[in-house]
Amino acid sequence: MLVVLRMLVACGLVAAGISGVRADTSPYAGMQNRGLKALSEQQIEDLRAGRGMGLALAAELNSYPGPAHVLEFASALNLSEDQRDRTRALFEEMRNTAVPLGTEVLAKETELDQAFAGGRIDDASLHRILADIGRLQGDLRYTHLKYHMAMRGVLSLDQIAAYDRLRGYDSTQAPAPGMHERHSR
Repeated sequence: MLVVLRMLVACGLVAAGISGVRADTSPYAGMQNRGLKALSEQQIEDLRAGRGMGLALAAELNSYPGPAHVLEFASALNLSEDQRDRTRALFEEMRNTAVPLGTEVLAKETELDQAFAGGRIDDASLHRILADIGRLQGDLRYTHLKYHMAMRGVLSLDQIAAYDRLRGYDSTQAPAPGMHERHSR
C-alpha cells in the first residue's frame, strides 16, 4: 500500500510539472521589475552615499578600522579632539572620492542593463562596459581600503584593540603585522 501511495504522489508531481505548475522558482524572481536589475535598492543607495558595502573587509577584519565606524565609536574610543578632527577629515576625503565613483558605477550598470534590455549588446560593447565597471569597482574598493589604512596612523594600539572589541571581532587573534609599531595619538 505504501509503495502505491508513493507512486501516486510521484505521478502527481510529474503531472504537475508537465502541466506547467512549477514546484520551485528562481531566486531572481521579481528582480526583473527593478529599475536597475543587477543592483538592489540598498546597493544603489550605498553607491550614491559612498558607503563601504563590505569593500574594505580585508582591512576591517585585520585591525584596520574605518573612519566612519571610528566616528560612530568616538566616545567609546576616547578620541582626542585632534583624532576626531583627523578622522572627520579622512572620512570627508573618502566620501568625496567614493560618491563620484559610486555614481559612475551606477551609470555603467545602467548602460549595461539598457544595452541588454534594448537588444543592442554585442561582444565588444559588453567587454568595454564590463572593463569600465571593473576599473571603477577597483577604484572604489581602493578608496575604502586606503582610508582604513590611514586610520592606523590616527589611532593608538589600545584604541584599535578597543575598536575591534566594539565591532565584535575576535580579540584573541594575533595582532596584524605592523601592530607592534607605535601609532600617533
